[in-house]
Amino acid sequence: MKNISITEIDGFYIGNAEDIQGGTGCTAIYCPDGAFAGVDVRGGGPATRETDLLNPVNMVEKVHCVMLGGGSAYGLAAADGAMAYLEEHNVGFDVGVGIVPIIPSACLFDLNVADSKCRPDREMGYKALINAEKNEPCEGIVGAGTGATVGKLMGIERAMKSGLGIRAEQAGDLKVGAVVAVNALGDVIDEESGLPLAGLLNPEKTAVTSTLTELKNIADDGFSVFRGNTTIGCIITNAALTKAQSKKVAMMAHNGYARAICPVHTSADGDTIFAMAKGTVSAHIDVVGAMAAEVMAKAVRRAVRVHSAYGYLGSLDL
Repeated sequence: MKNISITEIDGFYIGNAEDIQGGTGCTAIYCPDGAFAGVDVRGGGPATRETDLLNPVNMVEKVHCVMLGGGSAYGLAAADGAMAYLEEHNVGFDVGVGIVPIIPSACLFDLNVADSKCRPDREMGYKALINAEKNEPCEGIVGAGTGATVGKLMGIERAMKSGLGIRAEQAGDLKVGAVVAVNALGDVIDEESGLPLAGLLNPEKTAVTSTLTELKNIADDGFSVFRGNTTIGCIITNAALTKAQSKKVAMMAHNGYARAICPVHTSADGDTIFAMAKGTVSAHIDVVGAMAAEVMAKAVRRAVRVHSAYGYLGSLDL
């Protein structure tokens, strides 16, 4: 197993667009030739578009782009811009009288970070596709991770800044990569120490405490855990997978969330993972899924290695 750049997975292009002042953005994972795709939604509060289409029993086999964005449900409008861009480039599902680009999407809640009226829109989604053509993806406070925060159980004032993480690895000819915007209710956990890398700050804001411990101390069933959450990501691979197998990879990739985020998949998170497969490399589905979980966990941890922004402490500043 070796680390690779995610741009080494042929056929995929990743681009970000953001409004830094407004505190939101979107990330496009573009596949001009189409990719077999699946999705698995585990969180209780998702904001999604075209996910039903990815059910293996439904007709359309391939998607052309996955859009990840901020802005809560408002941010789903970014896919409109992506559709306009793809239609201009004649990329989409042929319906006889034209083409329809297939762009599943998911959004996280970042309306409380800077300007609540600033959300990913058609123009931002279009720009993300323009940037995807350059295929120079970057991590941190960019794209869908622009307004991301973690550790929000006790209110946004004790949260920490997060962002967009990317990781890719290769085993033999098989390549698997992950792109994720981490906006979790819980903490992001270090693999080696088991301690939080970022998450719920103590009242003095001098160190990270444990969301799980605080959660256990809350006996009142009426306590609201809605703090504006959701971790959204996408796995890409050069494996030759079917639509059903792609869904299985998306399901297994959630193990990466579980390894790196605690607690995860709460009723107040809309945790969603897409998987896109385009390639000819023959690989056992369990190998692809296991690698997907591994790169996703590592991408989640990379997403919180950021400096302070919007008044929130970053892990690099503690």
